[in-house]
Amino acid sequence: MSSSANSSGETVMATQVEKAIAFKALHSTERGFVMPNAWDAGSAVVLAEGGVPALGTTSAGIAFSLGKPDFDIRDASSVLTREEMFQRLRQIVDAVVLPVNGDLEDGYGRDAQSVAETISLAIAAGLAGGNIEDNNPRTEGLYEEKVAVERIRAARGAIEASGGAFVLNAKIDAFLVGVPDPLETAIRRANLFLEAGADCVYPCGPNNLDTIQTLVREINGPLNIVIGWGTVPLSVPVLLDIGVKRVSLGGSIARSALGLVRRSVRELCDQGTINFAADQIGQQELNALFSKMTASR
Repeated sequence: MSSSANSSGETVMATQVEKAIAFKALHSTERGFVMPNAWDAGSAVVLAEGGVPALGTTSAGIAFSLGKPDFDIRDASSVLTREEMFQRLRQIVDAVVLPVNGDLEDGYGRDAQSVAETISLAIAAGLAGGNIEDNNPRTEGLYEEKVAVERIRAARGAIEASGGAFVLNAKIDAFLVGVPDPLETAIRRANLFLEAGADCVYPCGPNNLDTIQTLVREINGPLNIVIGWGTVPLSVPVLLDIGVKRVSLGGSIARSALGLVRRSVRELCDQGTINFAADQIGQQELNALFSKMTASR
């Protein structure tokens, strides 16, 4: 659903609207889907080749690839700006024909207008959907509930003003910031965000199946769960079996890639060997893959 052929048989890139419609439909299927997260054009192409129906982006992976921390606004010299983020998001969107969901952090501003502007930029960049989180990096806590709801409502207003084709994912960080009852807070906020216009909700952090089952049961809309961090090795089939609609991986693949870089240099310096190179993708295979994806755009 993300590409078509014209009368000459050439592949034509799907429009943002077509991708968003296809992406939204994935959230209504009987069984959910997995959505790995890319951090640059090359990782997006390799992930897309795996046969997934959509890709996410990872703010952590993008920040780390630029030598910056993930969304730390306390030090102005290390901040990954909205402009830098969107430059990379556009590269990822342009690299693949799949729908792409953007990690849009907190919308790059406390006020609802900043969130609306970020959503408008995301649609213009060709993203099929995006996350807006309720974690306020300026206070290291959650946005006040009323403010958080208004921010989601503003995002929905921007989507409707553009024509309505964009999947809004409301990220809830109650499990990450130490609120007294994170499960109750996540459920309440999730349902408020759905009422305010979110298409999907994303309580980030729980890795206990009983907790996730409660979230599935008590939340009145599609649920996104992230895997790849924490002490419990959650699996995609198990999560889909219990009713999770969307399984993402956040920055786990990007962090794993950086882990390989560190192991490689340690092996090289400590042992002088290059056993790490055994798992590399061959030069000709990568050339062929990237040439094919370039031709399809």
